[in-house]
Amino acid sequence: MSGPDALWRARHAVLAAGYGGRPDPTDPARVLAMPIVLHIPKADPPPRSSLLEAAASAAVALCFDDRVGISEDGEPGPWQEDFTAWVSGRIRKVSRRARGAQWLAAQEVAGITVDVNGAQARALVPGPVGDLDPRIKKMQIGGTDLDHDKPGAPESGLPVLWIASALEMTVGKAAAQVGHASMLLAAAMTDEDAWRWSQTGFRCSVRDADATQWAQAVARLEKSQAIAVRDAGYTEVAPGSMTVIAVPS
Repeated sequence: MSGPDALWRARHAVLAAGYGGRPDPTDPARVLAMPIVLHIPKADPPPRSSLLEAAASAAVALCFDDRVGISEDGEPGPWQEDFTAWVSGRIRKVSRRARGAQWLAAQEVAGITVDVNGAQARALVPGPVGDLDPRIKKMQIGGTDLDHDKPGAPESGLPVLWIASALEMTVGKAAAQVGHASMLLAAAMTDEDAWRWSQTGFRCSVRDADATQWAQAVARLEKSQAIAVRDAGYTEVAPGSMTVIAVPS
């Protein structure tokens, strides 16, 4: 394919339309969220930055999968109803840790797995938190973190997701935030630019920003050259905290 076709453009338009128009249901069990499963083996855990890159890429890749849109024959894909319901409200994500048999079981639940240098994350089709697949429900939300690594300079030619390191987010919280950032970045791109990014597998660099790097990212944001994630404050950080700044390549 030499460029995005009409069906791909339609999927991009869903993201570009924005989020938050639908109020939360009164029943907390009906709140919609995208589960992100992080593969964190006990014996040989992956580098934190690579795992977050996998989570960011998986989240946005699911948003452009054929199954969230309309097929060539005009029929809705099997994930469309759940996905469009989710993006019409707040794009909540909940990260969970899996290892061994749990990780293998997660592959049987509808979603997209991304591997970055051996670090793996799977974004699952969003749905009500009260109806979560039992195989995913048993996985831990918290209790596991990864040490901050030093991956070096961001890879040239890729978007960079700068994390506000001063907030000291757990890897699970950070995974949800970079997942938000990758989606918002794709939505802000033209459909041509987003399609070109998709041809890399939505690869990106995720880095903890020091004070200087964060100030530089904020400067790009103030010039409308970047996208920021501002958290609702349900967990770990204060409402309105700027958690990630995504800078395009």
